[in-house]
Amino acid sequence: MAAESLGREDIEAFDMTYLAEDSAQYDAAEAFVLLGSAVWTEVRQDLLEASLRRAPRSVYVANPDIVAPRETEFSTEPGAFAHRLADATGIEPQFFDKPFGNIFDLAFAPLGKVDKARTLMVGDSLHTDIFGGQAAGLKTALIADYGFFAGHNVADPIAASRIEPDYILKRP
Repeated sequence: MAAESLGREDIEAFDMTYLAEDSAQYDAAEAFVLLGSAVWTEVRQDLLEASLRRAPRSVYVANPDIVAPRETEFSTEPGAFAHRLADATGIEPQFFDKPFGNIFDLAFAPLGKVDKARTLMVGDSLHTDIFGGQAAGLKTALIADYGFFAGHNVADPIAASRIEPDYILKRP
């Protein structure tokens, strides 16, 4: 699941096929990687679910976001499709990105010993960036007037979610 028009630089080392409306491509896949949903459709979701019901395989989700803010609305992201997939097929996707700890393990691995007390996770969402940073044992800073919360008061969502950043910054 990705938009071929965005290029292959990050995945060119892998034998990947961009999924479209050909059910044979789904059935031939050894596993599935959900990267981006810009060109994903309900037809493609149905094809993926049907293929996985016929032959269960691994599903890796490199973008577990449910939604993302766009200029005038929110987009539905791979995490939403992965959860629907799990509900429809019983297959448990493996998530790799915030707030899941494995992404922090991967980021820190080449650095050797990391002093988490001196490491700051900066982000614009409570449920991925701040929660993920806290779960990884890091200090956190919420960007309050950019991205997800641009133009909105962050106090109410912080109170409702009980996800409290260590710092709140206006802009990056």
